[in-house]
Amino acid sequence: MSSPHSPSEFRSPSPAATVTVFASPTSWIESEALAQCHQVAALDGMIHVAGMPDLHPGKGAPIGAAMTSRLLYPLLVGSDIGCGIAVFPVRLRRAVPERLAARFPDLDRPLDPERDAADPSWTVVAGDVPAGHVDGLGTVGRGNHFVELARIGAVLDPDHASRLGLDAGDLVLVVHSGSRGLGERILRAHTEVHGAGPAPDPAAYLELHDAAVRWGSLNRRLLAARVAHALGFAPTEPIVDQCHNLVEVRDGGYLHRKGAAPGDGRDVLVAGTRGTPSYLVAAHAGPDANHSVAHGAGRKMSRADALRRGRAKHTVEELRRTPMGSVVVCGDRQLLFEEAPSAYKRIEHVITDLVDHGLATPVATTVPLVTYKTPDAGPAHRADRRAGRRGGGRR
Repeated sequence: MSSPHSPSEFRSPSPAATVTVFASPTSWIESEALAQCHQVAALDGMIHVAGMPDLHPGKGAPIGAAMTSRLLYPLLVGSDIGCGIAVFPVRLRRAVPERLAARFPDLDRPLDPERDAADPSWTVVAGDVPAGHVDGLGTVGRGNHFVELARIGAVLDPDHASRLGLDAGDLVLVVHSGSRGLGERILRAHTEVHGAGPAPDPAAYLELHDAAVRWGSLNRRLLAARVAHALGFAPTEPIVDQCHNLVEVRDGGYLHRKGAAPGDGRDVLVAGTRGTPSYLVAAHAGPDANHSVAHGAGRKMSRADALRRGRAKHTVEELRRTPMGSVVVCGDRQLLFEEAPSAYKRIEHVITDLVDHGLATPVATTVPLVTYKTPDAGPAHRADRRAGRRGGGRR
């Protein structure tokens, strides 16, 4: 890599495709992730692969990459079509993490249109649910998905923050979730017939894909509304809502993003970890970066490594209370270790790379207060879940 301010360009085996990684020489970029970028660049019809500073290996394609091609490859979007991050303003008088953590609703329990018809969260749903997909409505999912109550920390661009209605000390709700099985169903239908090959009918795939993107955005609003009602504030409209797993028709080709957020004049929340700030940035990435920016810190350990190393280094209680004083709600102990802050790259390095390469300008940081992953598995919670199952209704 040439310098901290110059992206690295590699010529792939395909004559027309290039690979550019927007990371400094000191950034943690695994060789396997680079190899996956070159494998993608060698696909028929590929034009350019842009790796973000959070680049890391994925299943079949790199995560943290934006890839342009003359053909549409569903595998390059992946199974969680529509996954993204939204930021909602929060109006609360006091924010005591321990008390608020105890009041978070069970976001593993889906909202059922019949059983939960009286739930006030439905007011954020306008019209029909995309694709009629009611399974998993209002749930956050597993993996790196989360719902986080956070406080605005450092304001780095006061004018831009003011336009978003943000000031230091304000509270926000950050929601990271996707299409909860709908995207997986769409990808499976393609791969069972066509494997990793391109979509034979791009328009048909895009119709399904677009429904999953809308579903993911709707679900983030439902999750935010559920938390708002549980914590005692009115639901709000998001000030940021960017999907980072999608394909966009652009300049006569297909721009695939897998773990990369749209960076052409958008506001994006680049997620840190449970124990670090996240960064709200104003993105202004150009064609060399495929008009994209990083979506988060990016993993530096596999889940198996994080589990093994985490158990040797941390206790469960240490991971439930971060050095920042925030509380992590996660009844799944394995997931708690897999998602430990040490399993991820330094978010500060990712943001520095975005800035040094001219892809984004930091606006403000968000400092976690309560991060929800899965419900607390205590006795009271288990009793509540049993009561919910006895309540009947379609699940």
